Amino acid sequence: MKRYLDPKNDLVFKRIFGQHPNVLRAFLNALLPLEQHERIDSLEYLTPEQTPEIPVIKHTIVDVRCRDVSGRQFIVEMQMQWTTAFLQRVLFNASRAYVHQLDRGEEYELLQPVYGLSLLNDVYAPDHKGFYHHYKIVAVEEPDLEIKGLQLVFVELPKFEARGTDQARELWLRFLSETGKNEKAPVEIGEQGEEFRQALSLAEEAAYTREELHAYDRYWDAVSTEKTLIAGKFREGLAEGQALGLRKGRAEGRALGRAEGRAEALAQALASMVASGVPEAEARRMLGI
Repeated sequence: MKRYLDPKNDLVFKRIFGQHPNVLRAFLNALLPLEQHERIDSLEYLTPEQTPEIPVIKHTIVDVRCRDVSGRQFIVEMQMQWTTAFLQRVLFNASRAYVHQLDRGEEYELLQPVYGLSLLNDVYAPDHKGFYHHYKIVAVEEPDLEIKGLQLVFVELPKFEARGTDQARELWLRFLSETGKNEKAPVEIGEQGEEFRQALSLAEEAAYTREELHAYDRYWDAVSTEKTLIAGKFREGLAEGQALGLRKGRAEGRALGRAEGRAEALAQALASMVASGVPEAEARRMLGI
């Protein structure tokens, strides 16, 4: 029986999508919000740029960069652990790729669109049921008015549920979500086209050397370590926040108690003065209330 590796792993993801442009082309055409006339015909890989690392996270981000014949750029990232800094990192990467298209003095009309596709093995929008989030620059009052140039797509894999269709987007997400689970794979999707068959073949354990399999395991160890560190920092921050809130609550409670006590004393004094015949307005003036 064939055994399969998880394509979300750095080594496997880059083997499948970072070395076989025909597979990446099919993947992007399925996952990106492209009209029929916008579909990608061919791709060339670009050297990944060095971007600032998110504190703590070093191993949980895998990226592949490419460009099509029209000059459009595509940045694909596999993110194992969500942090709020990741959103800024994605925007930074896409924005820098857009700006760096021009040399000094060149005309802005030469700029081509940049697409950022982020595949998240985590949930970043728990209050939204959808797993596919498409962002672009539009006018708030008239969303049909768009400034073209940057588009970002986030896919929350844990929210994805297969519906049993043969649509390419669902098949690729099944490939990412199910392949490698218990060392198995949805092998039936290999019947849906050459790119699917090739992707499944590249995820087979037998396609990797012993050294590569050791690297595969080390990657998961690094991911687990980083998740543990992030969880620890979250617990530390939560504990600090609770302690701060408790101290603040005690201080506010004491202040509130003093304020309520003073108000009650003034009310009793006012009632006593009015009962003794002092006009209420005069009593209030004398008490300063």
